[in-house]
Amino acid sequence: MRTQHAGQSVLLFLDAVEILQREKVDYAVIGAFALSVHGTVRATMDVDAVLFAPLRQLANLRTAFDNAGFRTELRRGDPDDPVPAMLILRDAYDNQVELLVGLRGMDPEVFSRTVEVPFMGVSLRIVGREDLIAMKCFAGGPQDVIDARSAYQRAQGPVNIDLLRTVTRRFGRDAADKLEEVLAG
Repeated sequence: MRTQHAGQSVLLFLDAVEILQREKVDYAVIGAFALSVHGTVRATMDVDAVLFAPLRQLANLRTAFDNAGFRTELRRGDPDDPVPAMLILRDAYDNQVELLVGLRGMDPEVFSRTVEVPFMGVSLRIVGREDLIAMKCFAGGPQDVIDARSAYQRAQGPVNIDLLRTVTRRFGRDAADKLEEVLAG
């Protein structure tokens, strides 16, 4: 593993990406790390990604991470949880990566809209700006709305408002209302 001390979750994620690629599991980085790619740097202690993998593949994926020396924890959501399952990866220094297995309402085309970003010799797949804003509106907390507004206002180039509204509506009425607040400024 690349990590040598605490505070290196992104290095742990680089190790995770190697396994995801070997296992042929598509992913998109979300959360604060993705936000930094889209113009706003915000401190975070972990890296979050959403996976394109069926729930039945989780046991094999967990085994692959265990065999590579990761400490793993698999959490399954209840029927009302917006995240069906999450695989949490840690190392000896408590660096952490959270791999969400889907997100209720997420547009399945999200993976086709990722942005490839080179980072320390690895090409990372970062969720597209419109999808990130939609996910932040869905999360809906005060910091999430600030993050969504920041990603929208600091956008490099035009934001596809039609796409943004469409993918946000998939997350439900509350997310769509939060988006309209973000767009209003």
